[in-house]
Amino acid sequence: MSSLVLVAAGSVFFPGLFLWLKRSLRLMLGWSEGEAAVMSTRLVSSLQAVMASSAGCVIVSSCSDVMDDRHWLTEVYILFASPYFAYDIYAMFVCHRHKLQVKARSTGAAVMSYLRSEFLMVLHHVFMVAFCFPTSLGKGDYFQGVLFLAELSTPSVCFSKVLIQYKKQQTLLHKVNGVIMLFTFFSCRVLLFPFLYYTYSRYASIPLSSVPLVAPWQCNLGAALLWPLQLYWFSLICRGAVRMFSRCLNSSSETRLKDQRD
Repeated sequence: MSSLVLVAAGSVFFPGLFLWLKRSLRLMLGWSEGEAAVMSTRLVSSLQAVMASSAGCVIVSSCSDVMDDRHWLTEVYILFASPYFAYDIYAMFVCHRHKLQVKARSTGAAVMSYLRSEFLMVLHHVFMVAFCFPTSLGKGDYFQGVLFLAELSTPSVCFSKVLIQYKKQQTLLHKVNGVIMLFTFFSCRVLLFPFLYYTYSRYASIPLSSVPLVAPWQCNLGAALLWPLQLYWFSLICRGAVRMFSRCLNSSSETRLKDQRD
C-alpha cells in the first residue's frame, strides 16, 4: 500500500469519525453542538490511543533486535496516524470555541484565544507531524513501538476531562480514574525517554550517560522538546491529585467533627 494512500486514509478516517460521532450524539441523545463536539473529540482521541498502543504492543513483542528488526506495522501506522495530529488541532479549536462561547467573535480572535490556551499541545502536535514521524521512518522499529505505547495514558486523561466536564469530580469513579491516569502517565510518558536511552545503552554496551553523545541528533532533539512537556503535564496531574486528596482529608475531618458534636 502506497504512502499517499495511507495518509489519505488517515485524513478521511479521523475527521470522518469525529463528524459521524458528533452527528450521532446530537440526533440520538439530543446533545448540543458543543457537548457533542467535545465528547466526539475525546472518543476519537481514545480510539487513536487504543490503536497506537495495540500497534506498539505488536511491534515491541516482534522485535528482538532493538535496532535492526523491522515490522511492517511501524511505517503503516505512522503514515496512517500522522493526519490525526493535524485533525486534533482543529478538533481542539472547535471545542475551545464552544467552551468559551466565542462564536460571535472573529475567527482571528478565536484562534488567538485558542493558541494562548493550548499552545503547548499545539506545539506538541506540530512537532510530531513535522519532525518526529518523518524521522521515525527508518531503523529502530522497537523504539517506535515503545513510543506508540505512550498513548496508553490517553484514554484515562480523556475520561478525566469528561468527568470534570459533567462535574463528577467528587465521585469514586473520578478518583479511581485519577489513580489510573497518574500511574499510566508516569509509566508511559515520564519514564519513556529514560527507558529508551537505557535500552540503547544496553544494546550498545555503553554507559547511559554516553547515549546522548552517540544517538542521532534527531532523537536528542525530540527528547529535549517532548520530555519537558511530559514532565510539565505530569506536574499538573500531580497538582490535581494533591487537591483531590486534600479535599478528601478535609471532608473526612469535617465528618468526624460533626459526629463528635452529635
